[in-house]
Amino acid sequence: MSALARMARIDRALAREGWAERPVGVLDLDAFDANLEDLAHRAQGTPIRVASKSLRVRALLDRALAHPAYQGVLAYTVPEAIWLAKRGIDDIVVAYPTAERGALRLLLTDPEALDAITLMVDETAQLDLILAATADMWPRRGGRRLRIAIELDVSYAPVRGLRFGALRSPVRTPEQAVALAREVVRRPELELVGLMAYEGHIAGVADSARTPYAAAVRAMKALSRREIAQRRADVVTAVRTVADLEFVNGGGTGSIESTGAEPAVTEIAAGSGLIGPALFDGYRGFRPQPALHLGFSVVRRPAPGVATLLGGGWIASGVTGADRQPTIAHPAGLTFAAQEGAGEVQTPVLGAAADTLRVGDTVWLRHAKAGEPAEHLLGYVLVADVGAGTGAGSGSGSRQSDDAGQIEIVEFTPTYRGEGTAFL
Repeated sequence: MSALARMARIDRALAREGWAERPVGVLDLDAFDANLEDLAHRAQGTPIRVASKSLRVRALLDRALAHPAYQGVLAYTVPEAIWLAKRGIDDIVVAYPTAERGALRLLLTDPEALDAITLMVDETAQLDLILAATADMWPRRGGRRLRIAIELDVSYAPVRGLRFGALRSPVRTPEQAVALAREVVRRPELELVGLMAYEGHIAGVADSARTPYAAAVRAMKALSRREIAQRRADVVTAVRTVADLEFVNGGGTGSIESTGAEPAVTEIAAGSGLIGPALFDGYRGFRPQPALHLGFSVVRRPAPGVATLLGGGWIASGVTGADRQPTIAHPAGLTFAAQEGAGEVQTPVLGAAADTLRVGDTVWLRHAKAGEPAEHLLGYVLVADVGAGTGAGSGSGSRQSDDAGQIEIVEFTPTYRGEGTAFL
């Protein structure tokens, strides 16, 4: 079934169910589960830690963690990690350093969360802040220690002044990693348990186009993979002389194969590939199925060949550009107006297909990134094929089948926002 045909059938299923709310986020469980399997196959036995920022829906986190290839969550803030720990997730690594003093104090009041959560650091100032914020609490901890991981920067810098990758950790060499590891272990309140290194310039940069730029990106990735593998192995060997690491985390959806092949890596972080956002349409080595679609209502028809949506302008974070706008998934043949783009309150869409749209019809968009739509919506409508076995055990909501398209509405499940939380 083509993606367009499937979206038309999902549209009919929503209409039959009477689901009139717009905007609406529809999560296709069949696509999500296919992506679960695809990432697991690409990992070739290396466990996958689910990046929560790419989902921000507890039901989807639980669904991923029920798969044997997935273990643990890579969270983005300490409050989020505590919230997840209180809801039964017992292996959480916070991927970014924190300066949230109140959350650190709250963490020390919860023994189960303290055992479940690992904090990330990349310099001694962060260690000092953690201990200063909680200094009066340690006598009551009964010997428990805060779990700490070090982030290694693996951006690619082949020559001075040239750098590929995010500006993350200042720790780049085995000597720097060992120096910080020693700072961690000499503080009795802390325990060094892990190392993380995220190769975003490999995992997060499209490379499939037949252009000189894409060819250069592919060459950069190939050179960087070799450099990262050697440097990561050297760092892990050096740090293990200071502490017995429980995990070495690396990768991302776009680098699963190469990261998982490194002997030094014990787990891979991934999450966006479960959703298949529009930014992943430009990858050469893999193509996740689009699992999340966002429906917006047509509210105006201001001119021939033009229909106007209410809302639509959920622009992705990162460097501003056309690739941060949503893409139009259905119906085919629509484009954004060059002078307006995807707007905060209204979005004109242009093309012959606009003349087939009427007020109240739905136009389906895909966000450029995986997790950010969850910050705009209270929940997602989960759908699946009737009889496919995908949705039958996924939730307790009522289900109605679309006889023409065999699409089933499984349930409505809340996002983080729908559960009354906002972490960043």
